[in-house]
Amino acid sequence: MKLKDKNILITGGTGSLGKTLTNRILTDEMGRPKKVIIFSRDEAKQHEMRLEYKNRTFATDEIIYHNFEELVEFRIGDVRDFHSIASALKDVDIVFNTAALKQVPSCEYFPYEAVQTNIKGPENIIRAIRENNLSVDTVVGISTDKACKPVNVMGMTKAIQERVFITANLTCQNTRFICVRYGNVLASRGSVIPLFHSQIRSGGPITITTENMTRFLLSLNDAVDVIFAAVQTANRGETYIPRVPSAIVLDIAKVLIEDRNIPIDIIGIRPGEKTHEILISEEESNYTVIRDKFYSIKSILPELIDKKSEKTAIKDEYSSRDNVMSIGQLKKYIKKNKLFLSDNNEIEELLR
Repeated sequence: MKLKDKNILITGGTGSLGKTLTNRILTDEMGRPKKVIIFSRDEAKQHEMRLEYKNRTFATDEIIYHNFEELVEFRIGDVRDFHSIASALKDVDIVFNTAALKQVPSCEYFPYEAVQTNIKGPENIIRAIRENNLSVDTVVGISTDKACKPVNVMGMTKAIQERVFITANLTCQNTRFICVRYGNVLASRGSVIPLFHSQIRSGGPITITTENMTRFLLSLNDAVDVIFAAVQTANRGETYIPRVPSAIVLDIAKVLIEDRNIPIDIIGIRPGEKTHEILISEEESNYTVIRDKFYSIKSILPELIDKKSEKTAIKDEYSSRDNVMSIGQLKKYIKKNKLFLSDNNEIEELLR
């Protein structure tokens, strides 16, 4: 029960993943925490999230009172600011760093902003732990497939974030730094499912960048499963990867359209966009082992290499273009995850 009686900090906690992670933590499946701190710079999203946990529809500022006495505590702050994150880390046991600039086009136009959040933010967490001798047990860095063989700013900054966290195991030896890396999260902000739903509602067209584009598919709960597995079993410096299905994006659009008369337009690939996602590169396959239902990339740093010999799990890169689902399999998957337009109320609830 890794989270029992622990003080937990979720940076970027008002995002889609942060909210799902919080909900799962509060089910006590990993043990009842002592405190869950939602750390973000968006006071409006914090207000909305607080209303949800108070089962309130409307409220004025008085709902903030007694915040620090609650199980779920909200803190305004920014990982970019050292003093802000250092204050939030006081007495924390476990950190989930979900704060990120993750929209590919935004990062292309404002690359240094991505550096500030995706690289400086993690470095501030590490610096605060090191310089203040904080007794943080575990820090989990949330990464993305775009960090693997990156071609865009978002992926480049996330790739460096992974290395910043992994290397921190050498300078903060009382804290375990681990990462998780996964691909497209269904129904998260900025993902294709809500976009396709919006386009279908408007009568189309649905816009596809290229006909052969593929993506790994996992739900927000699948993403949390990876995070929880890493917290439970990852060794220092390891990066956990889900073993999940993939699909052709054009097929996703066709399945979501169902029997509606909605046109599909091929608009061309966007700046910084990949045709296929890669979760493990060919080079990383040499360090990849199986951890239960997941892959784990072991650290390449000799100081962190586990001396125990383990058989590598794959011989080539792990790409979304391999073993894509058929249309029939995709329909079952979308139905199982309640992602048809008729299920849209549940998706909108996640994105509020």
